[in-house]
Parts: sequence; C-alpha cells; structure tokens
Amino acid sequence: MRLDLRSIIHQPGASIPFSFSLDLSKEDFFGEQPITHPVQVSGSVANIAGMLVLEGQAVSQLDLICDRCMAPFSREKAVKLSYLLAERLEGEEDEALVLLEDGAVELGELAYTAFILDMDTKHLCSEDCKGLCPGCGVDLNREPCRCKKQPDPRWAALQQLLDHKAE
Repeated sequence: MRLDLRSIIHQPGASIPFSFSLDLSKEDFFGEQPITHPVQVSGSVANIAGMLVLEGQAVSQLDLICDRCMAPFSREKAVKLSYLLAERLEGEEDEALVLLEDGAVELGELAYTAFILDMDTKHLCSEDCKGLCPGCGVDLNREPCRCKKQPDPRWAALQQLLDHKAE
C-alpha cells in the first residue's frame, strides 16, 4: 500500500491514519508456512515538529508446530512499526530514516520487512513444554514416560556388589 504524504509534509501537527491487510501466507520459514491469516497493519503518520513519524503495528495469528512436543498450536504475533520518514537526506546517509518517493511511502514493504524479521526461529507451545521422550516417544506433557528405567552404567559395579550380598 502506497501512502501519499504530500498533504502533511509541511503542516506540523497533521496526521494521516492507515489500515490494510497484508497476505504473507506463501512465505516459507524452514519448510513451514505459519502465517495462515492475513496480517492486519494499522497506525498513522504524523508531522511532529517538521519530522514525519510513522507509528503502528502489524498483527496476525500464526499456526505453528511446537519444536519440543510436535503439537500444533496457534499464537498471536504483534510487531510494532516505528519509522522516521524524510523527503531527502541532509548530510551523511542515515539508516534510521526511510526516504519518501515522490512524497509517498510504501507501507506494505515496511510492514513486510518488520514482520518477517521479527519471526522466531524456535516455536514452543509453552515455556515449560517437556517435549517428547527420546526412548518411547510419548508426549511428556500429557502422560508419563513408559520406558523401563535403565541403570546408570557408572554404578554397574556397585549393583553387582548388592546382587552378591542379596544371595
């Protein structure tokens, strides 16, 4: 979405609200496509003392698979958008500024970049997820492990002494 800001560039105190949807359902993250719902982007651009300030947020519901227990779950993802906009650079290049093109800014690109860069690489259904048992594969969040406990091999010599004493 392209937002024309020429009407507020020279009017301190003026602002322009924005709201649109962004479809990121085709974006691939390590073989998964978790952004199944449209990203709702909203906010405003305000002229504050001659500076154009973009404030807003991008929100969507993600459908994920837990990296520990492999259970599907959903979680809301909200990303804050905050940028300074300028018509031209004065002096050296500043990475914090977003330059306007013909008095407009491409909001879709800004929201896309912010949302994608804020995606997590690890997904957990809860912070205290116990995961799967490496022996029997049971989900430890739902039931206890069914594996027969193996004695620690470092204590095998002691176990032999106890076995001889029992005879």
